[in-house]
Amino acid sequence: MGEKISRYREISKRYGDPWIWGIYLTLVVLSIVESYSASSRDVALIGVYTPIIKQVIYLAMGAVFVVGLSRVNYNNKMLLLVLIPLLWIISFVTLVYVLFAGEVVNGAQRAFSIPFTGMSIQPSELAKLSAVTALAYIMAKNQKDRDVSTFGIAISAAIVAIFGALMINSGLTNTLLLMSISGAMFIVGGAKWKKLLAVLLVYAVVGGVFYVWKEARDARQENMKLASAEKIEEVDKSKVVDRTDMRKGRIAKWMHRDSLLYDSVNSDNSQEMFSIMAQAHGGWTGVGIGNSRECSRLPLAFSDYIFSIIVEEIGLIGGIFVIILYLWLLSRAAMIARRCHRVLPALLIIGMAAMVTFQALFHMAINTGVFPVSGEPLPLISKGGTSILVTSVAIGVMLSVSRTISNISNPKNKDEGIALPSGLDAANPTEIPVKNEWK
Repeated sequence: MGEKISRYREISKRYGDPWIWGIYLTLVVLSIVESYSASSRDVALIGVYTPIIKQVIYLAMGAVFVVGLSRVNYNNKMLLLVLIPLLWIISFVTLVYVLFAGEVVNGAQRAFSIPFTGMSIQPSELAKLSAVTALAYIMAKNQKDRDVSTFGIAISAAIVAIFGALMINSGLTNTLLLMSISGAMFIVGGAKWKKLLAVLLVYAVVGGVFYVWKEARDARQENMKLASAEKIEEVDKSKVVDRTDMRKGRIAKWMHRDSLLYDSVNSDNSQEMFSIMAQAHGGWTGVGIGNSRECSRLPLAFSDYIFSIIVEEIGLIGGIFVIILYLWLLSRAAMIARRCHRVLPALLIIGMAAMVTFQALFHMAINTGVFPVSGEPLPLISKGGTSILVTSVAIGVMLSVSRTISNISNPKNKDEGIALPSGLDAANPTEIPVKNEWK
């Protein structure tokens, strides 16, 4: 037993937490297998091997980020003072650009193309990463008596509100996801419950304001299209588009999903219907890898609905296994966060893990009907270059923190003792004393 613990500690000191490595590699294997299996439409259009080659290329690029960042100490001043602020600026600028001139992808204005490369970027994915690093930086800098100061809470909530507002066009789930991630970071940062409740109230008010604004804007756009189509200068009031009934219909449809059992498949419910069919077809053990029946009919089976294909091919048991992988990642991050002496690494690792895990849970909730229909990729598994690269960066940062923390007692490595920029070296309010060996 002692030999196993010693081996574990040695691996952690050199490469980072081996459990995180194991989860990452398992997800990569699932990504290659399931993304190819769910790409029957692409295979018919662009060839047998093109989809798998693209996915492997993105995963290989992501692996470079994982390995490279795992070797960089989280407390590197170049990273903290130059690269992370630069990421904030890039995310903000690209979000603003996409808000006004972005390309419509899957019914939402969410991306832009890089000239001469054929690649497209979804700034909402970068924004999640930027928000995590920004909140970690701000909450670490505004610690007071093992608690986040009121000023720090206010600035952090403002950043979430700003990024959330800029991401509204790419889907409401991204905004909700950002709020969930920030909540986990507030708890690890030591924020008191009264402050957390105040933040939730602010989120609710801001979310309500932007929801009303978005609906009013959509109504204006519909009215403008109607006016243009009929070539009239003024829209007849009787023909003004009212989205109130449509919103009520969507909510009612989600709350009474049993009605889908008696509906025929149409363009409005095809995603939900084929998703349910795929999961029902899988049963307990699935129909086998590559034997999916619904992947050729389910829209976006390779991205927004890949979890349904996973359940169809490897069954309910396989679906539960995938859920456990993501929850396990979060639990490992929580364990490592509790052993950090300083709050900055604790916030970084829990923020990155929450970003990956919560996004996975949102994806699964949409696929299974717990949440209304919306677009959210399954981290590392769904096809999509930006999502894969951002998730890889998050895994790399987690490994960096775990490797640095595991070297606390190593006399040859004083990474955790390196002085941080002014104000970022506050103690971790959630730290627990390490009484046993690192394990």
